[in-house]
Amino acid sequence: MRFMQSKILGGLMLSALAGPAQAGEIGVMPDRVVFGQAAALSGPSLALGTKMRQGILAAFAEVNAKGGVHGRTLQLVSRDDGYDPDRSVLQTVKLLHEDKVFALIGAVGTPTSLVTEPIARDENVPFIGPFTGAAFLREKDLDNVVNIRASYSAEAEAWVKHLTEDRHIKRIAIFYQDDSYGRDGLAGVKLALEKRGMELAAEATYERNTRAVGMAMRVLKRVEPEAVVMIGTYAPCAEFIKLAHQSGFYPIFVNVSFVGADALAQELGPDGDGVIVSQVVPFPWDTSVKVVADYQAAEKAIDPSLPPDFVSLEGYICGRLAAAALDMAGPNPTRAGLLRVINEVGRFDISGDHLTVGQKMRDASARVFLTLIQGDGTFKPVDKL
Repeated sequence: MRFMQSKILGGLMLSALAGPAQAGEIGVMPDRVVFGQAAALSGPSLALGTKMRQGILAAFAEVNAKGGVHGRTLQLVSRDDGYDPDRSVLQTVKLLHEDKVFALIGAVGTPTSLVTEPIARDENVPFIGPFTGAAFLREKDLDNVVNIRASYSAEAEAWVKHLTEDRHIKRIAIFYQDDSYGRDGLAGVKLALEKRGMELAAEATYERNTRAVGMAMRVLKRVEPEAVVMIGTYAPCAEFIKLAHQSGFYPIFVNVSFVGADALAQELGPDGDGVIVSQVVPFPWDTSVKVVADYQAAEKAIDPSLPPDFVSLEGYICGRLAAAALDMAGPNPTRAGLLRVINEVGRFDISGDHLTVGQKMRDASARVFLTLIQGDGTFKPVDKL
């Protein structure tokens, strides 16, 4: 296996070295390689974009402190899209044509990725580590998309398995964002229930970038579900849970990783006790895991006050992956060459964390972990799954 991987990498490196000089590749300068991120850096979902950015910056700073990649430092240009698809299109076009980035990295959201990934695809730009588990980003013809996280369907399967097999729950309702993100999660939940001969007890929605969830809470409360699974962002999901508790409604609440677990816990305060959140990265406080120890050290190096969290750990892994693939692509990197490395190698060792990405991710087991928010806002892994 190691011989075969070395053979593949050797061929890729020779191909890169044997090709014509690539000094003119967009975003590749003699001293740096520029990556671009369009994400929510303001508005009700700002914690998601800022934490992803923070993790990528920590990874890039760590790599740069060791000399960069083939003598070039890694630079990140971030633009604020406010988790709004129209703004995301504008900012992505600016990243590509004004900032002239080599690749896009750390996009946040399904509705935003839905409109920006086609722009990247049309220009053969790598679309690395989008912070979304949307099914459309996993279609076979999307060779430019580099997913590093499990799909929402995989997260939904983990929830439903835990609720039905471990907790013997019969009545499950859903609260979701009324857009492509929410509907993707809805489809995953329905599929997991259908496998068990079950149906949703009820559905309720809210509008993206709002906290207007009162009507949805009342709709679900009327059917008295034992559990409510939530496909949303931290602010409206927290508002829903607090309103439910105020009205005497206490089902088990389960949230998808995209919610932003740490921001959700902070918004909820004492109301977070017992809320389940699925995760797609290792536990960010467990420094016995080398990638977590390296992540914490990298964050402290840029800002000692930064606390560990799930989203920035995902950003860090995303940044480390980009650096590893760029290193394998050779001293004259191209966008096509980077994607070829990612899709042909497929499995990367990031500080001992073996990450399967790109085209080969479809055949790998999904990495999903369930965590429980405690009364003091901390997290613990779910013991049984």
